[in-house]
Amino acid sequence: MEQLKFEAMLVLIVPMVIGLIVQNYGVDEVTATRDFYESTVYSLLEQENTKLWHLSPLTLFHLYDEERKTGNITFPEG
Repeated sequence: MEQLKFEAMLVLIVPMVIGLIVQNYGVDEVTATRDFYESTVYSLLEQENTKLWHLSPLTLFHLYDEERKTGNITFPEG
């Protein structure tokens, strides 16, 4: 995928994941943003070759939630 298109995908996906963090964790947007950017899920998401950008924001939130609660990430099969 072209770098510009990939970056555009991130611009669309990341705010939705952050919104889910705000809703589910009851934190403010700044805290949710910082926490997501510091996560392994985000680190992997920003690498185009991992193809995590194919996943829905809800699935990415679940990966983040699992990482936060267990320290592990179980990637969906596919």
